[in-house]
Amino acid sequence: MSTSENDRIPEGVIERLPTYLSVLIQLRQDGCYTASSAKLGDLTDINPAQIRRDLTHFGSFGKRGVGYEIVSLIDRIQRILGSDHTHRLVLVGAGHLGAAIADYNGLRARGFVVSAIFDNSPSKIGTRIGDIIVQDVEAMPRIVRDQNIRIGVIAVPPEAAQTVSDMMCASGIRVILNYTPTMVRVTDDVTLHNTDPVRELLHTLYYLSRTESVARA
Repeated sequence: MSTSENDRIPEGVIERLPTYLSVLIQLRQDGCYTASSAKLGDLTDINPAQIRRDLTHFGSFGKRGVGYEIVSLIDRIQRILGSDHTHRLVLVGAGHLGAAIADYNGLRARGFVVSAIFDNSPSKIGTRIGDIIVQDVEAMPRIVRDQNIRIGVIAVPPEAAQTVSDMMCASGIRVILNYTPTMVRVTDDVTLHNTDPVRELLHTLYYLSRTESVARA
């Protein structure tokens, strides 16, 4: 799909595609071959009519009475998202969160490979997470440039987040995934995604409190 075609796709559709992909991959692992929009709706909490509208942006999918062929739909969504080939990324932060991210099998299943892990703590530098040796963060700019890596993940203490973000921007990283509660600044040519787990939990508390208020009424 060309860049101009992607530009015409509503942002909301693009934001929902990773959710569809995750569910479809799980269904494939469970041995399913087809899935209806109703089934996908149950698993994603997205209206089936919305799912059908979203997928029509990318061509004709599914057969009436049969549903969507899971393997072909996974392939198409991965190509749309650009995850049909491997994307290397660097991870800064070798603590518990960084280790959990690096060990997450779902990354590779979706086309992402952690190529290097960095930290500034002498107690962590030289240790191993999986099959990757943790390196001094000062080596990150060189490795990013040498390997032409464009994706970086920040999993450091909040007070170090901006420094790491600055290093990534200066090194040529173009997409940063920030796992800290700090709202870091990036240069104009870098896309930033904040995924602070606490922020997400606070967001869900709103709906929990509403549910509990209704239950007490």
